[in-house]
Amino acid sequence: MFSRSTLLHLRIPFSYFLLPVFLFAVAISPNLIQDRLLWVLIILHVFLYPASNGYNSYFDKDEKSIGGLKNPPPVSGGLYWISLILDAVAVVMGAIKLSFLFSAMVLLYGLVSKAYSHPIVRLKKYPVAGWLVTGVFQGFFTFMMCYVGINNFYVGSMFQTEALVPAILTSFMLWANYPMTQVYQHEEDARHGDMTMSRMLGIRGTFVFSGLFFGITTLGFIWYFVHFYHFRQAGAFLLALSPVVLYFGYWFWRVMQDGRNADHTHAMRLNLISATCLNAFFVWLLFDTGNLGQYLF
Repeated sequence: MFSRSTLLHLRIPFSYFLLPVFLFAVAISPNLIQDRLLWVLIILHVFLYPASNGYNSYFDKDEKSIGGLKNPPPVSGGLYWISLILDAVAVVMGAIKLSFLFSAMVLLYGLVSKAYSHPIVRLKKYPVAGWLVTGVFQGFFTFMMCYVGINNFYVGSMFQTEALVPAILTSFMLWANYPMTQVYQHEEDARHGDMTMSRMLGIRGTFVFSGLFFGITTLGFIWYFVHFYHFRQAGAFLLALSPVVLYFGYWFWRVMQDGRNADHTHAMRLNLISATCLNAFFVWLLFDTGNLGQYLF
């Protein structure tokens, strides 16, 4: 059941690209608890995300590059069952180690992620709905899931301004980035009959749309850091994102010269730069705000 193909399609290293959401929640958490922090990290990045990757790979059966796999091998029947087992482990561990609220959120995330590729629903074929749902659940919802799990909070805590604003900004960041993860898959998506957001926008339109949305998102983050923290954090955020902006501009220039440059290699490189810069910034923010010092000492 657990073949090399199955392991590859779980795309465990791909969880690194989603790590900024967890680290953002950690950086602003008022009640860091060591055991809870580690369990949230493990449940999401070792079980939940790989389960989602594997399940969607099983139903997509892509023959060309996908996120985290340039040359995906054929999927096996074992991938389907392994993904369900990992999902179940995430839900059970969430209930045992954290809370029933966290476990319920893990379950809901898993169900929505399955709807993205399952043939009965297949959100992937609806450009705007797929884009909106993905941004909400990989952004806002995941941030809240981390925030609740790390701090041992209940439902009411999710409606406080200190949590709502960063959760909303997280979704905006996902909405800006998500079409860029689809820009190299137009041919494969057309073969499946999926009209993704990027395919609807076109290659150049994807870059323009994501660039504009990224600009709006950046302004939102600047307002957030100035309002809740200080100009120092806003300036550091802009500095951290500068490599992302430079590479995005360089890639767009290459695509304008030749549309074939909208490929998997450039997309994964942008994801890597973006995730690394954001991860570094949120770790710095954790130190800068003094949360880590209180946690350690």
